Amino acid sequence: MTSLTSTVVRLKLSLLRGGLRQSAGRRAAFLASAVVALLFAVLQLLGLLALRGHAHAETVAVPGAAVLALGWAVMPLFFPSGDETLDPTRLVLLPLQPRPLVRALLAASLVGIGPLYTLLVLAGCALALAHSGAAYAFSVVAVAVALLVCVALARAVAAANVRLLTSRKGRDLAVLSGLFVALGMQVVNFGAGQLGSGGLGRLQPAADVLSWVPPASAVAAVRAASEGSYGIAVARLAVSVAALAGLLVVWARNLTRLMTSPDASTLQAAVAGGRDRSSAGLGRLLPGGRTGTVMERTLRYVWRDPKTKAAWVTSLAIGVIVPVYNAVQGTGTPYFACFAAGMLGIQMYNQFGQDTSAFWMVALTISSPRDAYTELRGRALALLVITLPYAALVTVLTTALLDDWDRLPEVLGLSFALLGAMLATGAWASASFPYSIPQEGHKNVAPGQAGLAWISIFGGMIAAALLCSPVIAATIWLNVSAGGDAWTWVLLPVGVAYGATLTYLGLRLAAPRTAARLPEILAAVSKG
Repeated sequence: MTSLTSTVVRLKLSLLRGGLRQSAGRRAAFLASAVVALLFAVLQLLGLLALRGHAHAETVAVPGAAVLALGWAVMPLFFPSGDETLDPTRLVLLPLQPRPLVRALLAASLVGIGPLYTLLVLAGCALALAHSGAAYAFSVVAVAVALLVCVALARAVAAANVRLLTSRKGRDLAVLSGLFVALGMQVVNFGAGQLGSGGLGRLQPAADVLSWVPPASAVAAVRAASEGSYGIAVARLAVSVAALAGLLVVWARNLTRLMTSPDASTLQAAVAGGRDRSSAGLGRLLPGGRTGTVMERTLRYVWRDPKTKAAWVTSLAIGVIVPVYNAVQGTGTPYFACFAAGMLGIQMYNQFGQDTSAFWMVALTISSPRDAYTELRGRALALLVITLPYAALVTVLTTALLDDWDRLPEVLGLSFALLGAMLATGAWASASFPYSIPQEGHKNVAPGQAGLAWISIFGGMIAAALLCSPVIAATIWLNVSAGGDAWTWVLLPVGVAYGATLTYLGLRLAAPRTAARLPEILAAVSKG
């Protein structure tokens, strides 16, 4: 009889072949990614081998194994559709026992580019620390154990979160994966800068701690064996083996629960206590009438719509990364905090694009410029609920890191003036240059509308900068004139008043244009 393990492995290979047969583009993308991944793996293997005999080889190899395990742990959360076998509920109707299924899925997990990449890098980490026959023997076992820990960790995380990964929130995580990669690159860039100034010795405390954390402890066991500390080597290897056993137990329990319990998403959700939830929570804190309704709808879009959420989280993250990163590096100024207001102000552009074809329901409620003004005002106020405290927080944080508190009032004034200018130009651009945001895929502009998006965003940003020129000129004049430093605090109330005035005038000017172009706006935002 054919074993379950060989059957599942063949199933994994069949899924891989079936995916490649779908189109030539998919085959080309797979081959290109495979070549690039293997090229990086070989280069890292050679780089690690070049560290043999280096005093700080352990400070690279041990944390490197830990970073690999971290990547395997988060991979199912951000790429839930990358491997069809990550979802064991597909096998729920088959008469399978958890333990044989764990062995079969673990073997299937070793098939692919990711496991091969991990194997090469782990081999480099172990060989960089092996300097004796016993160490080479330990390295063979250590690499195998570390690889199995990585794979089992990914499977345990996927099994524990499979309901999430197959839901709308799981798709939200996939949309946000690019943001987390970008944040990770900034962390790596900062770490590389610190290592460049202080050398690899800075990693030694981290390597000492990670040498007892699986699966990095398996790699650290090779170093202990090279030094003749066989007791420590066995203990560190045992830590990784124990972690592997624990992950397999947790994985088997999650499989049992998934294969025997009903999916809560198919059960009718009961309203707790029979209460009407429509009037609870956020709605109680907002003003009444149409303004509050529009604000609540806009904020719910931010929280629930994957594309809108991705745009907001990206702006929030980049808005704080640029000023704070430069402040920590000692190369920034408090004025970089205005970048946060600029990034968040972009969210006012193409307000109707996030509605897609559902904009027809909004259009039916607009019969006059006054209705259009109330609609735009509600959307602008919803943005201000988030942007005002966030811009102030980033400004205070940047000023604190640079210890330049004297410039806090003027930077806050500039930020609020810029935010008001972007809300004003964003309202007008939303009415004049609307475009559709596709709900499927990673594109944020429908085909044929890229020009509208460029005009809307970059044209509006240039116009906002020009509108802020009086406040910018006043800031420069007070800083260069004799005795002007004593009056820079005036820029805070001036910036607040100027930004509020620009927002009011922008909404007033955009309202008649919005009311007059409702059919054109609906046609433009319905193409995605």
